[in-house]
Amino acid sequence: MEIGQKLKEARIRSGFTQESAAEKIDVSRQTISNWENEKSYPDIVRVIELSNLYSISLDELLKGDSKMLEKIEKDTNIVKSNLRMIRIGWLAIILSVILAFTNFTLSQSLIAFISSAAPWVLLGVGVAIVCAYMNHQKKQ
Repeated sequence: MEIGQKLKEARIRSGFTQESAAEKIDVSRQTISNWENEKSYPDIVRVIELSNLYSISLDELLKGDSKMLEKIEKDTNIVKSNLRMIRIGWLAIILSVILAFTNFTLSQSLIAFISSAAPWVLLGVGVAIVCAYMNHQKKQ
């Protein structure tokens, strides 16, 4: 049995309407409907919330549904990728600070120019990556 059918049966067994379940986990009724009709799939955080709400084990919800397991694997890879980008962003910010301080000790003109511009470029890259990640988190 696919997760959509399992979610629907668990919701009905628990005595929730789509609207009441949606309110409990802070999504729209349409989102619950889409999950139950398998037009979309919940992320792992929502699956855990639904598991708790409907008093059904994660094992019961997820076992045997290859599409849902693929979605969880994809979401996990996205999270790993986002963490990598955050680390790169922070590294760029740290390097910009280091380069800004070394600018005061260098006297050669090309090196002075690079060490003057690089901190601002790295700072911009770092801030852009961190802001993009924060914006992405707000949307989810």
